[in-house]
Amino acid sequence: MTNNTTIWFDLVTPKSVLFFEPIIRAVRNYKKILITTRGGDGYKETVELLKLYELDFISIGNFGGDSLVSKYKSSLERQSRFIDFLANLNVEKLICLSSVDGCRAAFGLGIPIINFYDIPLSDYNENFKKALPQARLTIPLATKMFKPFVVPDQIIKRFGLDDEHIFEYNFIDPMIWLKDFVYDFKYVRSILDGYNFDFTKKTIIIREEEYKSSYVKKKYPFLYEALPLLHNQLNTNIIIIPRYESEYLKSEFSFAIVLDNKVKIQHLLKFADLFIGGGGTLNTEACFLGTPTISTRSFICHYDKWQIDNGLMVWVENLEELVSESKKLISARLDTSILNTMKL
Repeated sequence: MTNNTTIWFDLVTPKSVLFFEPIIRAVRNYKKILITTRGGDGYKETVELLKLYELDFISIGNFGGDSLVSKYKSSLERQSRFIDFLANLNVEKLICLSSVDGCRAAFGLGIPIINFYDIPLSDYNENFKKALPQARLTIPLATKMFKPFVVPDQIIKRFGLDDEHIFEYNFIDPMIWLKDFVYDFKYVRSILDGYNFDFTKKTIIIREEEYKSSYVKKKYPFLYEALPLLHNQLNTNIIIIPRYESEYLKSEFSFAIVLDNKVKIQHLLKFADLFIGGGGTLNTEACFLGTPTISTRSFICHYDKWQIDNGLMVWVENLEELVSESKKLISARLDTSILNTMKL
């Protein structure tokens, strides 16, 4: 049964597509769904993932580039475009994973906001000085705020919400799309057959940090410095999953495979002998799939800390530690039984 109201999802990161995809498929059986996203030069992952999962969407506005000025201008322009775009739609609520533009537009238009967020601070304690800009601009506007168990309620309350607004779930976000995952080696082979790939060698997959994001101070070099060392000393395949542009990676690391096409990356993560990542989502996916995982992220958030404390992930902060841990961890499979304590 349907009615004339619309549930609006503003999906502006690859993670938000993965997180809400199973929810959208369930909700659209009885509600009209609107999915919006954004594009921009060097920022195509989200759009490509929406296409990969065959979700209908409308792209409104752009990411905004590298500088705070360009980001701010693009954000204001996108919010302005939402005003006209949403004017003739009967939107019942916005559901998002801390979309700044979506939340600010919805709040201004009186649309209830259902917000999800697992990283309010770039810290695993309660140092509010490390509150992320996205958190400051979205959590206080939420009608309902959903968070994983690893984030203390007190932190959300510091953003101005009360107990009645806060809802906790007993899993870390990637579990929602990994719970029914079935590994397919044939799919892995179909991805890699187009490259000069040696299946007899071990494989390390690399993911850059989200260095263009407003919550990352700069592009840290030691991950990139480690790649030729790992390739030569461990005699491995290196696969790089670009965060933004890929051409400079191909030029600088000619020995590596740089994935250009968007694929269902979970199969590659399961296939890998080691995953090294500067972000959050793929790190969590890899260790949840039992692949040894090293985080080179410039900070440790709450879910990072839980994964580190439970032996699912190792965090390093310099070149020497990264090379040393890679040599120790490659091909070691993880004990992921702690994940059985999570309930969807």
